[in-house]
Amino acid sequence: MSHALVVATHNRGKLDELRALLSGLDVQVLSIQEVSKKEINVVEDGDTFEANAIKKAKEVSAHTMMLTIADDSGLEVDALGGAPGVRSARFAGERATDAENNAALLAALDSLDVDATGARTGSPSYKARFRCVLALVDPFVRDGEPFVVEGTCEGNITRTPRGSGGFGYDPLFLVDGKEKTMAELGEAEKNEISHRGRAFEKLRLVLEKVLAERDVATRKVTG
Repeated sequence: MSHALVVATHNRGKLDELRALLSGLDVQVLSIQEVSKKEINVVEDGDTFEANAIKKAKEVSAHTMMLTIADDSGLEVDALGGAPGVRSARFAGERATDAENNAALLAALDSLDVDATGARTGSPSYKARFRCVLALVDPFVRDGEPFVVEGTCEGNITRTPRGSGGFGYDPLFLVDGKEKTMAELGEAEKNEISHRGRAFEKLRLVLEKVLAERDVATRKVTG
């Protein structure tokens, strides 16, 4: 029995990745635009990825009364104290493009590469990670309380963008154990090792259980 599932994001890249990850399940993956004529814009004002993911999942699920999955994710650079963090999508300002955010990141790192004399030290890379939190909300289960999981992918920031795939900071993120940036990975390889792919693997069993419970409930109603 197929179930409809809403992905609570306006980010086309995230929507495409989650659709690929969900492709093995008996769900019809829908965007917000496909289920609501009214525009739904959730203010992401949480201090953590978890807070934002939960808020998006709950608000979209409450508006649509549909099973909803929400993602909040971003880049954490150790040398920048964890920034861009929850501001990854708007590091260069509200409505910033990927190119603008990448430029802002490199500029922030450039400001660190100056010693006491003003000379540039030229660090080749910085330790970083992508972090993703996924929240799943079923408005008819657990009073709409979310199931929450997290995944990370470790790497380094390189100064020279590489690759044409992915989105966001992918061209600057050199994956640990690979000689490639995230933007140089194929879709299948990226989904296997990415922060979003790892978070989804944790969520898969929960989602399969929720779908099975929905099947049982539907059969009881239809009798």
